[in-house]
Amino acid sequence: MKDCLTLLNGRLTEKQKDAYWNDGYLFPIDVADPSQTKLWRSALEQIEHDWLDNGLPLPLNTYKRVNAQVVMPLACEIGLHGPILDAVEGVLGPDVMLYSVEFLTKEAHTKHMVTMHQDLAYWGMGDMDNILTAWLALSPATTASGCMDFVQGSHKNEILDHRDSFDKHNLLSRGQEIAVDVTDADKVAVELSPGSMSLHHGLTVHGSGPNQSNDRRIGVAIRYVSAKMRKAGGVKDYAISARGTFSDESFATYDPPVALFDANSLGLYEEIRAEQAKVMMAGAQKGSAIY
Repeated sequence: MKDCLTLLNGRLTEKQKDAYWNDGYLFPIDVADPSQTKLWRSALEQIEHDWLDNGLPLPLNTYKRVNAQVVMPLACEIGLHGPILDAVEGVLGPDVMLYSVEFLTKEAHTKHMVTMHQDLAYWGMGDMDNILTAWLALSPATTASGCMDFVQGSHKNEILDHRDSFDKHNLLSRGQEIAVDVTDADKVAVELSPGSMSLHHGLTVHGSGPNQSNDRRIGVAIRYVSAKMRKAGGVKDYAISARGTFSDESFATYDPPVALFDANSLGLYEEIRAEQAKVMMAGAQKGSAIY
């Protein structure tokens, strides 16, 4: 596993910024100490214990997997964590919005995986360079546990053709994957220790294999957009202002939830999910379990 990058007062150096734009990714970046990471994992697992069968309108997994920041204060706490935003600012600039947070868990010795894909294939964004994903490890992300694999420089392509599999073991909403074979030699294993993260461009081809380890592989995928971002075709979308200033031309901003699964945030969640599903599931041959 690679040593974490050395930042400059918590910020990306010019060399590190250049590496991100050249490779389409950057890792590993240390953003949380062991005690903080343990607290976040414990808090998530307590939510899983308390709310699994607690009468929520939708399955708990849907709230964890789609826009957790709307209904889970923990997701916002992580997404608005200062050291993460400091690194993100080095790519997106000073005006940053929190777009989404997803908790992605592969249980020990399970077949769940993520096929090789590009994030931006289904998001309907108008500017490819003004969005990125920060992927934070809450448990060890190794080759054995099913860490991500990146294809170096693949963000320099346009959006590639994708096909939908709807495979029950695929963690993606549509089981989407690029219609191009990716060899093992093309893949860079993104191994991360708990508390470290990677950044990747929305066009970077990536995926991950099954978890063959004895621990859960718990990751947090956090999407950020620059305040410069515009949705293609003027489509309505939503975000939380994380740092700096923002414009409401393309994004309706909202406040973080005040309590876990409170009535107001559950209502907003349904509004956002319905609007985003129009874009995320456009052209799909059938529905998704989480949209």
